[in-house]
Amino acid sequence: MKISTKGRYGLMLLVDLAKQATDAPISLKSVAERQNLSEHYLEQLIAPLRNGGFVRSIRGAYGGYVLARNPRDIVVKDIIFALEGPITIVDEDIDDGLDVLWTRLREAIHDVLSSLTLQDLVDMRGQSEHGYMFYI
Repeated sequence: MKISTKGRYGLMLLVDLAKQATDAPISLKSVAERQNLSEHYLEQLIAPLRNGGFVRSIRGAYGGYVLARNPRDIVVKDIIFALEGPITIVDEDIDDGLDVLWTRLREAIHDVLSSLTLQDLVDMRGQSEHGYMFYI
């Protein structure tokens, strides 16, 4: 299983919005500059994030995006599912006699992603347990 740039950049976008901790709308251009990402690519990610109820758009000259909910109420698994679709380890129709292994791996990944909120990622982003920067 591999999380694509959609999932990674989408998480980075939401972490950036959460870190701003303001009700003022944030432009994708400013997020792209801070995170060193393509603004065009972020524009493609906004629709599924808005449809998933993670962000709201504010129109106008000083418009942009804000989180639609508190970061403590946004579960990482929901973000990944909105951007990537369901997580699979192997093709469902493979009968290789290792079904228990694949099921346990899928459940472990779901458990980890379900146990983390956007706020957890914001908190982890500054420092890891070893004092190094944490990057998504």
